[in-house]
Amino acid sequence: MKSFKEYAMTSRQQIKQMQHYWTDLDHSASDDTKKKRMDKKFGIQNIKLDKKGNIISYKTERGKLVAGDECDCFGHELTEAEYQGKKVELNDPTRSSDGKKKFYVYVKNEKGNVIKLGFGDPNMEIKRDDPKRRKAFRARHSCDDDIGPKWKARYWSCYQWRAGAKVDN
Repeated sequence: MKSFKEYAMTSRQQIKQMQHYWTDLDHSASDDTKKKRMDKKFGIQNIKLDKKGNIISYKTERGKLVAGDECDCFGHELTEAEYQGKKVELNDPTRSSDGKKKFYVYVKNEKGNVIKLGFGDPNMEIKRDDPKRRKAFRARHSCDDDIGPKWKARYWSCYQWRAGAKVDN
């Protein structure tokens, strides 16, 4: 029998493994009861389910987000703010026209100030629809781990490279 370490598993494999545990729990138990049992047994919290009752994401006791391909774990709230005297949309990536960066987004930093954050190489093509390239990019940037705060370029690069989403214009 092969031995493996759970921390070496991909997010998809971890979700699948937890789904087996979830399914094996008492079928008559409510989702809230199952969530409490999963927290006690494995230390996972914030379990998100799809419409069919399958696990799409959860957080480990160390705060690591584990999410499958079906998860849209970037819950952005679009709000208006003021940046250098003009009204701007927060958390809405837009293609750049200045040539310095490929995209930019207005976000609030840790101090609460609105900043214009540029990310992406303007000279490179995004080939996110190729599963091998998407997997390599997400592994290289640790997108399946804690991707950091919204005011960092890594967060937004990972956001653009999520599965099944179109690149914002």
